[in-house]
Amino acid sequence: MGSLSETWFADGYIDFEQKKYTLLAYLQEINRFFNQHMLYPQLSDVIFHFNNLRAFKENKEFLQQRFPKQLTAVNMEKLQLLYQRIVEDDELMEELENILRFALQTLDHTIKEGTALYDLVEDTLHISPVGLLPLDIREGYLLLCDGRYRDTLVYTYRLSIFERHDEKYRGIHTHFVEAFDKNVGNSSEHIKTVLIRRYRQLPNPAVYRVETDLAFPVNETLLPVAKRTLVKYLSQHVA
Repeated sequence: MGSLSETWFADGYIDFEQKKYTLLAYLQEINRFFNQHMLYPQLSDVIFHFNNLRAFKENKEFLQQRFPKQLTAVNMEKLQLLYQRIVEDDELMEELENILRFALQTLDHTIKEGTALYDLVEDTLHISPVGLLPLDIREGYLLLCDGRYRDTLVYTYRLSIFERHDEKYRGIHTHFVEAFDKNVGNSSEHIKTVLIRRYRQLPNPAVYRVETDLAFPVNETLLPVAKRTLVKYLSQHVA
């Protein structure tokens, strides 16, 4: 996938037409993935660049607050030097404003297309617990299947909580375990029994089945959306 640097909008020669071409070439590649129903990591990347531009436009200090992990000290210093150089030159500042205005509008349009696809996928997902649930549902198995694949894909999941800027976020980590042929004998309940017998580290796991009648690329779309949907589902039941 073609990529943009964090400072693509101000790197090298600051020229509106040149930067416009750079951005459109990048988004053409992004849309090629969206057209194949592939959302990740493309959607996250576009959202990062949108937030990055908006933060730079509003106040360079926001960059450090918003992206402490993505932006290294070297990149942070580079951004601040760029900002100082540009604000001292009225002509450069005007050109950069034009670039930022166009880029934000164009990125926003692409984000809306990506989130529309995300919402479509999420709306088709159905989550249901398999059998009785333990008291602790922060760790267990995710059974994933769509309308095309013959297999039920099994992942371990672990819900985690992390704090950033005085806010709590819930994240989820998954690891592929194995695939089961989708047939009458391999019901969700049977798969759960097999998993408990084979993998003793989770003797009484929470198991959730996530399914859709439609077909989407698993790693690029179905699994990432399923993980986020499961996080929301679990968050309603975890203190």
